[in-house]
Parts: sequence; C-alpha cells; structure tokens
Amino acid sequence: MTTLIHLRWKTVIALLVVGVLSGCATTNNNPKDPYEGFNRSMFSFNDKVDQIAMKPAATVYQKVLPTFVQTGIGNFFGNIGDVWIAVNNLMQGKIEDGMSDVARVIVNSSFGLVGVLDVASEAGLPKHNEDFGQTLGKWGFKSGPYVVLPFLGSSTVRDTIALPADFYADPWGYKFPVRVRNPGYAVRLIDRRAAVLDASSLIEDAALDKYEFVRDAYLQRRESQVNDGAANEQKPNYEDRDVSGGSGKDGQPAPTTPAAPVSSGTKSQ
Repeated sequence: MTTLIHLRWKTVIALLVVGVLSGCATTNNNPKDPYEGFNRSMFSFNDKVDQIAMKPAATVYQKVLPTFVQTGIGNFFGNIGDVWIAVNNLMQGKIEDGMSDVARVIVNSSFGLVGVLDVASEAGLPKHNEDFGQTLGKWGFKSGPYVVLPFLGSSTVRDTIALPADFYADPWGYKFPVRVRNPGYAVRLIDRRAAVLDASSLIEDAALDKYEFVRDAYLQRRESQVNDGAANEQKPNYEDRDVSGGSGKDGQPAPTTPAAPVSSGTKSQ
C-alpha cells in the first residue's frame, strides 16, 4: 500500500502538469517552448529547492564517502535500472540490446555482489540508456513542447505522459521492508545529484541564461537518445548523465540541474 501511494503521487504530478499546460496559452513564438513563462517559474522553484537541499547534501555525500563506495552505490541501483532498460529495448525492437541488458542483470546480480560491481561491462556487455519516453518516440509519438516539472525538472509532453510507466516499472518501488526502501530512495537521489555536481557548477559559471542552456541541452540530448545518436552528432557531452533534469537512463526521472529530484531513479550509467 505504501509503495502504491508513493508511486501514485508522482503520477498525479505528471498528469496535473499536463492538464495545466493543456489550458495554457502560448507565451512566445518558440514552438519548442510555448509554455516558457510557466517553465521558467518551475525552473526557478526547482533551482531554489536544489540549492537549499539537494546540492548541499550531494556535496557532503561526495566529500565524505570514498569514491569506490559511491561507485558501488551507483552500480547497485544501475543494475536495478537495467531491468526496465531491457524491457524498453525489447519494446523498441532492439532485441540484441535487450538481451544484452538481461545478461547484464544476470551477470552483475550473480557475480557482481548484487550489482555493486559492474562485472558485465568488463565482460563486454555495455550499459544502455532507455526509458518509456524514448520507447514512445521510437513508436512515432512526437515529443511535444518542452515542460519543466515541479521537483522532477526538464521533460516534454511525451516524456511526462511516459512518467507513470517509468515510475511503476521501477523494481526498487516494490522493495520491502519500507525502512530499507525509503532510505534507498534518498541515497539513490543524492548519489545521482553528486554525479553531476561538476557539470552543474560549470553551467552556473558559464551560462548567461541557465534556463535556456538547460532547455536546449535537454531537448538536443533527448532527440539524440530517441534516434540512438543519429540525429545530433554534435550533442553536448555529459557522458550519459542527465544534467538537464529529464528522464533518466534507467527509466526514472533524473535529477535536474538545477532541481531537487524527489522521484526514484538511478545514477545514469
């Protein structure tokens, strides 16, 4: 019951935002960002929450925990995320990648101490990055306008509609007991925020308009992800970590920069 409540409120956020935006008039001539007024307000809100809560927590986390511990935490949750990544690859018709993801889960769960060690990558099974928003894109659904979700960050109408599936498909959401699951959510979010601390600092120092920088980077990256990199050969190189706050590579919403992620998700792997 607690798990269902936890997941449902996130679904409500996504659906409410879609409902609000469907009644909003366009505020500029940019077809990719017709809701810029709303989006900038949400971006500012997320930025404040991030500066007050998530960034300080991630900074302490990064300074206190040894690097190998952080890597192990990221690998553990990344192994969980591979389950939904495999399903999305299979739904997109990428059978070879999907079976590779299944093999990753088996290998890392068996020989990698339940995923703490990424043995699969060393064995030649590469990490992929798929979520249901990308699957919808592969099926021909257009992205729709850019949207900034409260707490969850950058998205599009298509990716927002896909969020409920990503949330409900997160295996960690069904972890019991609750006293283990809930701290796990917190650790995973802080770990993912810590992974993009350097990138977020670079944006804050370099971008004249941080909102536009994050928006354009997110839209470019998502188009590249949907097209498996074919559409945008010169996309920004953030490794595979989403610093723009959209859907994560594990099928869960990534932490924004800036934003304070509250959803379940794993470190981009």
